[in-house]
Amino acid sequence: MYSLSVRDHFMIAHSFRGEVFGPAQRLHGATYVVDLEVRRPELDDDGLVVDIGLASQALSAVLADLNYRNLDEDPEFAGQNTTTEFLARILFERVGERIRCGELGQGAHGLTQMRVTLHESHVASASYEGDPRR
Repeated sequence: MYSLSVRDHFMIAHSFRGEVFGPAQRLHGATYVVDLEVRRPELDDDGLVVDIGLASQALSAVLADLNYRNLDEDPEFAGQNTTTEFLARILFERVGERIRCGELGQGAHGLTQMRVTLHESHVASASYEGDPRR
């Protein structure tokens, strides 16, 4: 299995509901480093997993929609704890939409796996992975 990864970051503010979150129930900021990894069993006709520039652009565009936002004020996330795990899934789905729409080029049709990892610090991260074609 071949893989390609690109990295970017974004900054948000949010709070959580529930005693399990302790002081994070109060409004706080987070800066996430995000790794997007795409995989396929064989390289495309150009010898690529996918165009690295297009993958970088897609990730940056998805993150731009959330960057410098207070997620507590976004109606899309009303009533939802925007945990690192939850956000990994959201980013996975949004990048997947761009793949299915052709934004990563024809070679992206051969992708069979994708993982989005959000690093919330140098010691903690969460990922969501699956088939980007769904």
